[in-house]
Amino acid sequence: MLESSGWKRSRTTPSLRESHQTIPVPSHWPWWRKMLAFAGPGYLVAVGYMDPGNWATDLAGGSAFGYSLLSIILISNLLAILLQSLAGRLGIVTGRDLAQACRDHYSYKTAMVLWVLSEIAICATDLAEIIGSAIALNLLFNLPLIWGVFITVFDVFIIMYFQKFNFRIIESIIVILMLIIAGCFWFEIFYSKPDFGQILKGFVPTSEILRNPEMLYISIGIVGATVMPHNLYLHSSIVQTRKYPDTNLGKREAIKFVNIDSTVALTFAFLINAAILIMAAAVFHRNGHTNIAEIQDAYKLLSPQLDIPIASTLFAIALLAAGQNSTITGTLSSQIVMEGFLDIRLRPWLRRLITRSIAIIPAIICVLLYGESGIAHLLIFSQVILSLQLGFAVIPLVIFTGDRKKMGEFVNSLWIKWLAWLGAGLIVILNIKYLIDFVWS
Repeated sequence: MLESSGWKRSRTTPSLRESHQTIPVPSHWPWWRKMLAFAGPGYLVAVGYMDPGNWATDLAGGSAFGYSLLSIILISNLLAILLQSLAGRLGIVTGRDLAQACRDHYSYKTAMVLWVLSEIAICATDLAEIIGSAIALNLLFNLPLIWGVFITVFDVFIIMYFQKFNFRIIESIIVILMLIIAGCFWFEIFYSKPDFGQILKGFVPTSEILRNPEMLYISIGIVGATVMPHNLYLHSSIVQTRKYPDTNLGKREAIKFVNIDSTVALTFAFLINAAILIMAAAVFHRNGHTNIAEIQDAYKLLSPQLDIPIASTLFAIALLAAGQNSTITGTLSSQIVMEGFLDIRLRPWLRRLITRSIAIIPAIICVLLYGESGIAHLLIFSQVILSLQLGFAVIPLVIFTGDRKKMGEFVNSLWIKWLAWLGAGLIVILNIKYLIDFVWS
């Protein structure tokens, strides 16, 4: 029976079971009310596309190369929309998140390898959150970086507190923090007066990106910061917080509304990411500051360059909001990955402290040994690690959603399969090119 369904193991417990199907979507509701009921998961996913890791890569790319890497942000975002739609489809149709699907499809050894790789990706994500929040606390309150790093350990208790409430509360917090980030950056975009002709030109890819090792390195970082492995696990799970009719018609309708939700949310994330790079190009690159690899440098230069005292403060507030937003989704992702692959449950606070403790060690070492410079380079490197891990989440997702035995009538159409494999291939090729350049440099 299991083989005929395409799975080697039966599903055991629901994904994220404390929130599973807790938000009802009755079939008799009008379409607009259903669409609003399904709105939310996409914004939790979009948070991962504007975390502190994005800031480092976008600032470095904009200051060094002007508007040229806007094309990478656009391509990454289009790829993200496609992959997140597949993740949502997998969760709705199979009732499994991506971690559970890997466990139920692959051998035990293969599933454990994928679990370890996904945990590495989550630790890299956590590392970016730690660094971003610590830098924001330092900029806003002059708190030493090492203190800020240790303080981030305790945000786990804040997140655990909110998880006791309805899942809608978490989604609302996420949206509010996203609006704060957007407001801060669009204020700065308005006063930076970017060159709109160059912006449009920047959305057209050039071969120089592949020829220039520095551009390629930052481009891979942008891909890693934009299309994040843990987001695929997260999205395939949280779409199951909605309770819709368990029929083919109900699933088809759920897929439609989930795609609308994630596309709108990721478009919003794209605008914020583009705004960060555009601001860096207009304020720093245009004025000869082409080596802004550190968030602190951007903070110090922003107000003097724009001649607006509040600009740097808004920048730091947005950074803190981004770090806290990412912490919420990181907490959920680590729970989904561990429970999905291992089918075990740890106390949420214990699991979060373990993950955060692993990520905090390299941050402490870098702060103590290298100070601000070391922690900035570590932030960019964390995004490259994410990009290197991405194929191990993307390829299983494409395989599962393209398998008719597993997906039935909801299997990917031929053109979706081609696009998905093209995207996966692009990720692998970029990573191989980066590794070759790294080894031979």
